[in-house]
Amino acid sequence: MEALAAALQDSTLSQLLRSSIWLYPLVNTGHVVGIALLFGAIVPLDLRLMGFFQRTPLEHLANTLIPVAITGLVLALLTGSLLFATRPLDYVAEPLFGIKLALLGAGVVNALVLRYSPSWKLVGVAPGAPPKRAWRLHGLLSIVLWLGVITAGRLIGYR
Repeated sequence: MEALAAALQDSTLSQLLRSSIWLYPLVNTGHVVGIALLFGAIVPLDLRLMGFFQRTPLEHLANTLIPVAITGLVLALLTGSLLFATRPLDYVAEPLFGIKLALLGAGVVNALVLRYSPSWKLVGVAPGAPPKRAWRLHGLLSIVLWLGVITAGRLIGYR
């Protein structure tokens, strides 16, 4: 793993990102925008899953917010990979980076388990119906996991 990180750190891409006065800040801004899109879209949906905003049909929220969240996740992953490329040797040695990746993976798995569960097919069947207990747990877990990803990422920046 260290050999791959060293090779990446010595790459032209890594050197360009580290030396450019504009490129790194633009990539960093893209990362923040991706996080904002992801978290900003997923929290209202999670809150609805937890039982808030019951007058708003879950199907409408899901159809609007899930594509926004996916766009944010893809943008954050792409730009995060570029940010990683600037100092891969430091990041692979940083325990918080591993925690961030584990939380990110858990957040994605949580979303996929919910989305592909048999009960998700009932979205839109009974708008305004109280949420299922499993949905409440998925919503709460989602907020906790994504807050964990964001917190770990911010803590890495201060180490």
